[in-house]
Amino acid sequence: FLETAAYFCMKPKMGEKEVSPHSFFSIWHEFSSDFKEFWKKENKLILQERVKEAEEVCRQKKGKSLYNIRPKHDSGIVSKKYSYA
Repeated sequence: FLETAAYFCMKPKMGEKEVSPHSFFSIWHEFSSDFKEFWKKENKLILQERVKEAEEVCRQKKGKSLYNIRPKHDSGIVSKKYSYA
């Protein structure tokens, strides 16, 4: 624990010799809860952006026809039969 507190540059409060777990984890708890709230908000924004992009792609695909209609060309036996008549 003391190595971890030293890594994060925690200093003991006035009148204490060492960093107490209570003081360290109270600060850590505040940080982690703030980070968790920010993370949730950011994920929600990213999800909304992706939904908008997906809706736009769907709109674009609906605007374009999914198949092409080609004009019918007269070919084959039937067209040859009627061309000589």
